[in-house]
Amino acid sequence: VQLVESGGGLVQPGESLRLSCAASGFTFSNYGMKWVRQAPGKGLEWVSIINSGGTSTNYADSVKGRFIISRDNGKNTLYLQMNSLKSEDTAMYYCAKGTKRGQGTQVTVSS
Repeated sequence: VQLVESGGGLVQPGESLRLSCAASGFTFSNYGMKWVRQAPGKGLEWVSIINSGGTSTNYADSVKGRFIISRDNGKNTLYLQMNSLKSEDTAMYYCAKGTKRGQGTQVTVSS
């Protein structure tokens, strides 16, 4: 299993970012996937989950209405569209298959 996140960066409050996660080493279309994040000095926080077919999603209350999870099973890629970013969204973001995570991509929201 290999998961490689990308798309993070430094943005101002209110701006948007789209994270991507390239998956390999397993049959991507057979598994639900999720995004988790870890802010400095804090524990892992679950952000969003999507089922294997992309037809069912769920979000943490802290991001509901601002973030959109999606996937392209033809490209073995998971996405997280993040809109209306806030300073409290600053964290390392990881995609995950079960307990397996990638190396993460840093998102920093600051003016």
